[in-house]
Amino acid sequence: MHACTDLLNKANTYAEQHFADVVLSEEFLNLGIEQVCSLISSDKLTISSEEKVFEAVIAWVNHDKDVRQEFMARLMEHVRLPLLPREYLVQRVEEEALVKNSSACKDYLIEAMKYHLLPTEQRILMKSVRTRLRTPMNLPKLMVVVGGQAPKAIRSVECYDFKEERWHQVAELPSRRCRAGMVYMAGLVFAVGGFNGSLRVRTVDSYDPVKDQWTSVANMRDRRSTLGAAVLNGLLYAVGGFDGSTGLSSVEAYNIKSNEWFHVAPMNTRRSSVGVGVVGGLLYAVGGYDGASRQCLSTVECYNATTNEWTYIAEMSTRRSGAGVGVLNNLLYAVGGHDGPLVRKSVEVYDPTTNAWRQVADMNMCRRNAGVCAVNGLLYVVGGDDGSCNLASVEYYNPTTDKWTVVSSCMSTGRSYAGVTVIDKPL
Repeated sequence: MHACTDLLNKANTYAEQHFADVVLSEEFLNLGIEQVCSLISSDKLTISSEEKVFEAVIAWVNHDKDVRQEFMARLMEHVRLPLLPREYLVQRVEEEALVKNSSACKDYLIEAMKYHLLPTEQRILMKSVRTRLRTPMNLPKLMVVVGGQAPKAIRSVECYDFKEERWHQVAELPSRRCRAGMVYMAGLVFAVGGFNGSLRVRTVDSYDPVKDQWTSVANMRDRRSTLGAAVLNGLLYAVGGFDGSTGLSSVEAYNIKSNEWFHVAPMNTRRSSVGVGVVGGLLYAVGGYDGASRQCLSTVECYNATTNEWTYIAEMSTRRSGAGVGVLNNLLYAVGGHDGPLVRKSVEVYDPTTNAWRQVADMNMCRRNAGVCAVNGLLYVVGGDDGSCNLASVEYYNPTTDKWTVVSSCMSTGRSYAGVTVIDKPL
């Protein structure tokens, strides 16, 4: 009996941690009402947004609508509507027929709307299970480092396990790649554009950590190496870069559902060797190199997807091309980089609420073209080069102590211009 309970607990934990995948399965649609309520009421659900829970409820009810629609009120009691964006409440929830047909559901919707009308400081006074944030178990993380080793470009991919504090190799890239953009989106790692040792490329490969395999997706419109890549509102953006003859100001976005790229507004400045990051729903392009003026740049601009416009913001204190850019605690970090032959170890951080940059502690080493990612409240800087050789070392910044610490285990090889991102460890 104990073994059965243990198995059930493991199944529940799996469902909580992989909710987005589980709700797409036939098994979920065939669960009973008690099981669904038990799952969606859990504080430990790992979800990107509460929308996933609402959509799961609607899908489950619609699977056997005549029988199940009477359960709507019971189910909606566990959907944390106040945590959803107001636009979604108005455009999706309020328009849903299953909600319209239930007075209890309409009451939950009114509660959510009231929550949105309150000033932020008063929202905490609204005591309801539906205003409580979910607190998912932290899934163990892996740092994935793809290709790199400029100027020759390699296929090797390795992962760092933060818990085990060690590196291991995973499936190689289908073709050699450095100076690529890299993101983690929808459970997949995307390696975007870059340089294959002889040509700048438009190709894009995606890696599935569960299957440990790479597949190709749609090519970009433009060839780009030394580009910036980031995810904003579920789209993958490829920003600037170099096409083999000129620095680029153009920007394009990839829709994973349609497997298509489309251009959006270009930046105000051409930027190759540009770093990008997303804070507060805006995409920032930091520094880089402008081939037209032959200058390393200290300027920074940000993109608003709603207005499709780029706007200059406060400049950095120094010119930085090939800076590592990362986001930690809603702050944007610009790490290292170079200005002409001078490779930097200095680091500055931008606060969007004050539109100002400030210096923080220097890294232990000068680095340009390094990868950056944030994990568990720390900012990791991976590889890069110091102006004479490619680095295999990794160091991390702790904002609480304002100190940099070198990680004891190095990568298997020095990597400059590698793609770096953090993923959930496949269970």
